[in-house]
Amino acid sequence: MDQFSTDRLAAERLSEDHLADLVALHLDPDVSRYLGGVRSAEVTQAYLATNMAHWDQHGFGLWVLRTKDGAFAGRAGIRHILVDGIDEIEIAYTFKRDVWGQGLASEIATALTDIGLSRLKLPSLIGLVFVAHGASRRVLEKTNYLLEKSTTHHGEDVVIYRIRP
Repeated sequence: MDQFSTDRLAAERLSEDHLADLVALHLDPDVSRYLGGVRSAEVTQAYLATNMAHWDQHGFGLWVLRTKDGAFAGRAGIRHILVDGIDEIEIAYTFKRDVWGQGLASEIATALTDIGLSRLKLPSLIGLVFVAHGASRRVLEKTNYLLEKSTTHHGEDVVIYRIRP
């Protein structure tokens, strides 16, 4: 599933062509504060390579998101992540600051959940969120994820939300 769309977003499979947009996204301190901090171009290049390899290994991963007029809006996806020593599958979404507050995160979270549970037939999905990231927590709650637990991930206090079919 290399591409899909929602009412307001078009998603395309992550590729090398997306590096410049991802670098700009990851250099924004407001965007990156709940991603573990600003990432250099070199770190983003490694991130891109890792996430392209995820596609090759699992048949799903991250997509770049564009508004209907073609402007880069962010990234989102479904990917394996190690949490407390357990291989989990998370939905993830990150948007440029200029599109915050428009409901795009809820729109993409709903689409990713449908893809993960209905199309990919995954047994469950999680959302891993910094404790203090209220907006992202509300997105998961509106998308019917249930708060499962608090934990620490890469030295940060996070909460895990989960949804099952």
